Amino acid sequence: MKKLTSESLREMYLNFFKSKGHAVIPSASLIPENDPTVLFTTAGMHPLVPYLLGEKHPAGNRLTDVQKCVRTGDIDEVGDSSHCTFFEMLGNWSLGDYFKEQMIPWSFEFLTSPDYLGIPVEDIAITCFAGDDDCPKDEESAELWKKCGIRPEHIFFLPKSGNWWGPAGTTGPCGPDTEMHIIRNHADADKLGPYDFEKAQKGTFLEIWNDVFMQYNKTAEGKYEPLKQRNVDTGMGLERTLCILNGVDSVYETDIFEGAIAKIEELTGKKYGESEEVTKAFRVVLDHVRTATFMLGDDHGIVPSNTDQGYILRRVIRRAVRYGRNINLPKGALNEVSKTIIAKYAAVYGELTRNASRIAEELNKEEEKFSATLKQGLKEFEKVAASLPAGGKIDGHSAFRLYDTYGFPVEITMEMAREKGLEVDEEGYRAAYAEHQEKSRAGSEQKFACGLADHKEETTKLHTATHLLHAALKRVCGDDVNQKGSNITEERLRFDFNFPRKLTPEEVKQVEDLVNGEIAKDEPVVMREMSLEEAKKEGFTGLFESKYGEMVKTYTIGDFSKEICGGPHVERTGVLGTFKIAKQENVSAGIKRIKAVLIAKQ
Repeated sequence: MKKLTSESLREMYLNFFKSKGHAVIPSASLIPENDPTVLFTTAGMHPLVPYLLGEKHPAGNRLTDVQKCVRTGDIDEVGDSSHCTFFEMLGNWSLGDYFKEQMIPWSFEFLTSPDYLGIPVEDIAITCFAGDDDCPKDEESAELWKKCGIRPEHIFFLPKSGNWWGPAGTTGPCGPDTEMHIIRNHADADKLGPYDFEKAQKGTFLEIWNDVFMQYNKTAEGKYEPLKQRNVDTGMGLERTLCILNGVDSVYETDIFEGAIAKIEELTGKKYGESEEVTKAFRVVLDHVRTATFMLGDDHGIVPSNTDQGYILRRVIRRAVRYGRNINLPKGALNEVSKTIIAKYAAVYGELTRNASRIAEELNKEEEKFSATLKQGLKEFEKVAASLPAGGKIDGHSAFRLYDTYGFPVEITMEMAREKGLEVDEEGYRAAYAEHQEKSRAGSEQKFACGLADHKEETTKLHTATHLLHAALKRVCGDDVNQKGSNITEERLRFDFNFPRKLTPEEVKQVEDLVNGEIAKDEPVVMREMSLEEAKKEGFTGLFESKYGEMVKTYTIGDFSKEICGGPHVERTGVLGTFKIAKQENVSAGIKRIKAVLIAKQ
């Protein structure tokens, strides 16, 4: 088994699939484009959903990449040896091209060949779909693994709960998957029968890779029909794989965090691993600063706030500040740790270097804001906790006061309560929060749902209108105005752009008139595929160049708008209705936000 660094593992994976005819595509943004149903990109397949459903990808039908991802369901668990908020997913895809008979041997080759990971064959266990009344047992995958050299007793079968992917909703593409595991305890593994995988004690197996074979479509009637376009979708967690290859139990012991750990040790005088409490504090700071650095450094440019992605960002920064206090991390230290993260990833994710000043500014600002009330908030929490009996519950109004007055996200209050054997009245907190929102008319929705790309009719119209808005702003405010982020729902579009001030009423009217003028012309929206270089030469606007591959989709609207884009669009502008700017907001220094709507024709 090879010991690899994060850089060499990334390069090895991409080169392997490049040698198999795959186009290497860049990581998409952490903020899903045109998908208001999910806060962050949570898996490598997320940005590719339209293509898995049949849309043609500009780079072809064999793709590979390293996708940056964020999952937020286990933030409170970060600090142990296994949980991370930010991670990288190595992946490859077949969009209606190859299938099991090619993917499984390739997986085996990459895992076991001395030219690649070099994992001993005897240390690999496989799980396949056991079959049920809907779909047959996946004997085909099992036989292919046996041909590769996997021992039959190391191939296990699991039901849909273990070896099935999708559909994402109630209907859609889905299929069996086959998972590759490292055997960590041979004595336990060899006692199991072919269906006894789930009986294995924790620590016997560790998943390293997953090949999904999308070969069925689940209908509204609950039937599983064969798909015309069969796809392969794989995912290998870079951090977990590094741990396996290097024989360590935690990502924090890999090269990824070497520089950041050294910086925290220098700043605090503490040593990583010197005690359980110190180790947990190090890990929380390391993970959360890395996550915040990637969120702030994303070209879509989110900033801390009380809603949506900004709420998660604020929560991880403030949790890092709280745990940093436990190891005497000095003021301004989060930015110093962030600099080591930027340096580690600069060659892979250029947006971190491009946006380094914004990362530093927002980290320092949020740390200072929370530090100012942290001490008082902790005193208030201790006072509330001391008034309760063992096993008691902090009432909703007290929890909300810690949030509203001292800036404690309720999740931090809940975590501190657990540490003291207490609970928090979550329902009471939500009621207090709702009452506050109603009074302030903020109307912000705290949402943490997951889902897939939104191509609904109204969303598609608003996405097309965003192109017109961007072009109109350039004409009214200057050609150096560029999109810095967007979020589109069925009800409205939200558009962030660089500009030093809010638009005047006259400028707002000019923008609206320009957009509505193009709508009235009923211009065709023309899509063409071309190379990125060709698109640049022809004057197409590229909003976030780092996410584009060599081939791109371009959209032209008359002689008004020319953009590179992968989102959904209407065929003609005449269907859009009337464009209206509803609101302007400040996002951060030099970044303004417009919220706009389309009013249907009567």
